[in-house]
Amino acid sequence: MSDFLNFAGKTFLVFGVANRRSVAWITVRELEAQGAKVVLSVRSEARRASLAALVGDRPVFVCDVEQEGAVQRLAGEIQAAGHAPLQGLVHSIAFANYRNGFRPFLETGRADFLQATAISAFSLVEIARAFRPILARHGSIVTIGISSLQVTPDNYGYMGPIKAALESASRFVAKSLSADSEIRCNVVGAGPLKTSASAGIPGYAESYLYAEKLTFRKRNLATEEVANTVLFLLSERSSGINGATLVVDAGLGSNFFDHELIRLAMRPEMKPKLHGA
Repeated sequence: MSDFLNFAGKTFLVFGVANRRSVAWITVRELEAQGAKVVLSVRSEARRASLAALVGDRPVFVCDVEQEGAVQRLAGEIQAAGHAPLQGLVHSIAFANYRNGFRPFLETGRADFLQATAISAFSLVEIARAFRPILARHGSIVTIGISSLQVTPDNYGYMGPIKAALESASRFVAKSLSADSEIRCNVVGAGPLKTSASAGIPGYAESYLYAEKLTFRKRNLATEEVANTVLFLLSERSSGINGATLVVDAGLGSNFFDHELIRLAMRPEMKPKLHGA
């Protein structure tokens, strides 16, 4: 079978592996299945230690993107270790402080909002700036966003505006990179996923099950489906896509008036009829 994505022998950097269920880890696995070499960046020494059994002998670097200068140091370390040039990188980083419980959006604290913005959105800008010198001319940057920025789920809180900032920043990054290279920057707008990170969102389980009913196929996304879209955007097969968001949501964003959901909302006492009854 031909190497359609042309990844064999090329090196990619993936930020944000948390565990075996994360988008970042599934992306690592799929990249390697296509013959690529993958370098990982995690946020702390503790995270690196916790992942030791999972990642094996893969190169793993530590970079806390919240710390000023950390991303620039990481770029130097990766180049010094002989992993340059990079064909592409994946930004799969997000953080919100829910340690004190969920609060209404208007009660969002300044420190929490600014911290989440620095980690979840501005880090993309710093990463693109620091790694531009060691990215291949036709390289690609892909970040993980959400499928819709128009909805206002109560339990997502201030991360909604921050994901909007991430998506907007990606377009400006794409244009800036295009001034002297053909490096692209795009977003995968993922629908709800069953990951450890999402499990930390208050009330997420019910939202996840509701989203499943909104999909055309009545089955939620698999993390592999998001990772496969990431791979496409990392490849030169997507060379005409830049500054864009590819929505991967199994149709839920176009299915608000699904007859089953209308029935459940308006006449919840009516149970579905069995076939043949």
